[in-house]
Amino acid sequence: MSELQSVEAALAALIKDVSPVEAETLPCEQAGRRVLAEEVIARLDVPPFDNSAMDGYALHHEDAGKRLPIVQRIAAGSEPRPLSRGTCARIFTGAPLPPGADCVVMQEKVEVVDDAADVPLQVPADNNVRHRGSDVAAGAVLLEAGQRLDAAALGHLASQGVMEVSVRRRPRVALLNSGDEIIEPGQPLAAGQIYNSNRPMLKDLLQRFGAEVSFIASMPDDAEGTRAMLALAAEQADVVVSTGGVSVGEEDHVKAAIEVIGRLDLWRLALKPGKPLALGRLDTSDGREVRFVGLPGNPVSSFVAAWLFLRPLMGALLACPNLASLPKLAAKAAFSTRTGPRWHYMRVTLSMEQGGITAHAFADQGSGVLSSCVGADALAVVPADSQIEPGDTVECLWLRSD
Repeated sequence: MSELQSVEAALAALIKDVSPVEAETLPCEQAGRRVLAEEVIARLDVPPFDNSAMDGYALHHEDAGKRLPIVQRIAAGSEPRPLSRGTCARIFTGAPLPPGADCVVMQEKVEVVDDAADVPLQVPADNNVRHRGSDVAAGAVLLEAGQRLDAAALGHLASQGVMEVSVRRRPRVALLNSGDEIIEPGQPLAAGQIYNSNRPMLKDLLQRFGAEVSFIASMPDDAEGTRAMLALAAEQADVVVSTGGVSVGEEDHVKAAIEVIGRLDLWRLALKPGKPLALGRLDTSDGREVRFVGLPGNPVSSFVAAWLFLRPLMGALLACPNLASLPKLAAKAAFSTRTGPRWHYMRVTLSMEQGGITAHAFADQGSGVLSSCVGADALAVVPADSQIEPGDTVECLWLRSD
């Protein structure tokens, strides 16, 4: 396959026919960042009763402009008595509105004389009142299926007394690397060796995208060992991700191994960094087809490809629409660049300046320069065969959304 393929075509091939993983039930206190498998219906009205939005005085709006005796004091958590016309009640934020009252005047606007309150004129009905069910009505959809449970969503569940929820299990990912020159931190470096920067980087990104990295291993630089390791990884994962070995060199065995034990969909992309990127399927002994993503060995290429491919793949497996694509921002370029036949995904920082958002590109955009990913806010997308000058508008994919 000599023709360069588009990112869109590659992604479509990767997620085609993906079925979401199964659901499991978890206590809410353990469900942070998990994805809801089914919608949650509200059990209760929120707030559960009409209550005061601030400290002040409760009354009927037609009694405004008068001096009203203060006949009761209502704190949050108490049960008020009915309020007669021509009187008012001292009330505090969150306290139930007494029957007979329909508004609250904030305390700063009321002058208290002995046991009476001088109330200003023209206080409208519903003033400073939070009505029952105004936030959530019982029977309404509280949270949609596919929503990722952040702090606010967990608080929303707690407000309903919900103690456990049905969420998608984490997709199991096997993370492999190839190359005898790659060793793990903590070991002494021999001549020609480098430390494995891809493994911790990709593990963290996959977990951020909602996956469980369940299997980690290194593949030997030989065809038989590569095939055996890929087959073993596929048996215990939903997705197999490898780094390195997807080019066309004599020691790059991953591409050939995939074609023996599965099938390859695409492997040369119109993408910079990251042209040698293998996407395919692996067959397992129980008849499953496990998605395979073979990332380039260069760390920047792996970083970019993880955001472009692994994140939406996890989104498909989790049935989570928010993971399907990265948020897009329009920014003013503070750099110049010219592209060839591949689309360039440049690492940039973003700043708010007069007139909007400005994108600042890292000086060295090389595929081995991992420092360009440290602190990057976004990927500036520069189309193939185009010229960008300072001040031009560029589309940026926001990397701070998860």
